[in-house]
Amino acid sequence: MKSISNNSSFNLICPRCFSKDLYRFGKDKDGYQKFQCKSCKRQWTPTKPIKPAKPRSTYRKYPPCPRCGKATFLHHDYKLYSNFRCGDKQCYHGFNVPKLVEIPPASSDQINLEEFTMKRMRHPFHLVFTALTLYFFDHSTLRKISQHLWFVHNIKISHVTIYKWCKRFAPAILQAVRPYKKQLNLADSDEWHFDETYIKINGKNYYVWFALDFETRVILDFHISEFRDSTAAHALLHSCKEQFGQPREAVIMDRYYAYQQPAHRFFPDVDFLQVESFEDVINNNPIEAFNGQFKAWYKPKKGFKSFESANILIALFVCFYNFIKPHSSLNNLTPALVAGAKYSEKARQKFLLIT
Repeated sequence: MKSISNNSSFNLICPRCFSKDLYRFGKDKDGYQKFQCKSCKRQWTPTKPIKPAKPRSTYRKYPPCPRCGKATFLHHDYKLYSNFRCGDKQCYHGFNVPKLVEIPPASSDQINLEEFTMKRMRHPFHLVFTALTLYFFDHSTLRKISQHLWFVHNIKISHVTIYKWCKRFAPAILQAVRPYKKQLNLADSDEWHFDETYIKINGKNYYVWFALDFETRVILDFHISEFRDSTAAHALLHSCKEQFGQPREAVIMDRYYAYQQPAHRFFPDVDFLQVESFEDVINNNPIEAFNGQFKAWYKPKKGFKSFESANILIALFVCFYNFIKPHSSLNNLTPALVAGAKYSEKARQKFLLIT
């Protein structure tokens, strides 16, 4: 600390007591000369330029709270959307923001519809027709169908061969009904129902998600997934939205949380109802009844061997249910006919006569 012998060259005075008796008091962290008053011991840096205040950034990393407009923080990060919470403890409002990523397709869209041919078929088609009818109408197992063909037609056919017939003819039948699927008019439908149930594939639990139209009983689509999560619900609801639009009044499902975000995202203009009891005025009984029919068909099979076979066979079951099997509750019409598909009774029978 050095005393200033000739203060006239600096022309400085203490900003507190206005004394000219000063010391040099080292330098500050930026390298500017500091001074100290001998009288009041005040320290300051007179030659340091004043930096302009930094303008406060208005950019926020996360979106503001839609309720109070305050800052938010990331609460949970999922594959297809993010959940945010308001930073104000009095508000603490939670909301979801969808991500700009591609939604995975439903498993029903992953079936390869190959061109069908009867080449190298050892048995006549009427036997194949009988086997398919028993498999999808009568809820029979492959071994029981093999026994039926042996007792009735005196033809010995392995249950493995019948299983291969189901897989081989499935893409052809799906291809045959595809033009009529585009004719389905569900614009006047009031409600769509969604639900999921479990199946076994190669000994492991999987989930199959279904969507049903209340007015016509048409199965809109299905999706098979390994996990019971929101990603699978997104895939199903997005596929239904892309194919058929939306119902007029409501989408109805159980109280499982995975439906909330995709329902609000894809059907923002209709009511979103989550029911808890079968005795509610508005309930999910229509699709629960369909699940009963699906389980009656599925249980004798005791699971599927692979994801591909499960996907194909369930798609064929839905095809039979929508386009081929008459329903007594619909005046012996198929759900597709009630929904506006235009094909005759003869055409319905020809869906299985692909050749």
